[in-house]
Amino acid sequence: MIVEQYFEDYEIGAERRTFGRTLTEADIVMHAGQTGDFFPHHMDAEWCAQQSFKRRIAHGTLVLSIGIGMTAGTINPRSMSYGYDRVRFIRPVFIGDTLTVTARISARRDHPKHRTHGLIVEQVQIVNQRAETVLGCEHLYLVERREALA
Repeated sequence: MIVEQYFEDYEIGAERRTFGRTLTEADIVMHAGQTGDFFPHHMDAEWCAQQSFKRRIAHGTLVLSIGIGMTAGTINPRSMSYGYDRVRFIRPVFIGDTLTVTARISARRDHPKHRTHGLIVEQVQIVNQRAETVLGCEHLYLVERREALA
């Protein structure tokens, strides 16, 4: 779906929530292959059985990628991702966990260099099926203004 929103259209507190997505062994294996991260925490079930978590855990970068991807259902041609701040891997995610994402607009501010664009900050919270937060971050968007600042 395409929705055109200018910087001025974003409302602090506006929130959206995704449907759930269950993490699979294939997700972990594919991510390991793409990144080269074959650490035993992710790949070795026998080694993990001897550790505190007792089972394989998903890569934090995989959880971030899946969570952000889940929020990408709307295309805004006036906006683009500008990056991520304060990324925290709060709890482990295991094969079979179902993730849901809540994204809330928390700030709207001028860009220090671009008078034609502003920055939107979206608080992202990824939770598992037990409503436990597993990852949190700020997603920054560079968004076109209706009119450039003077």
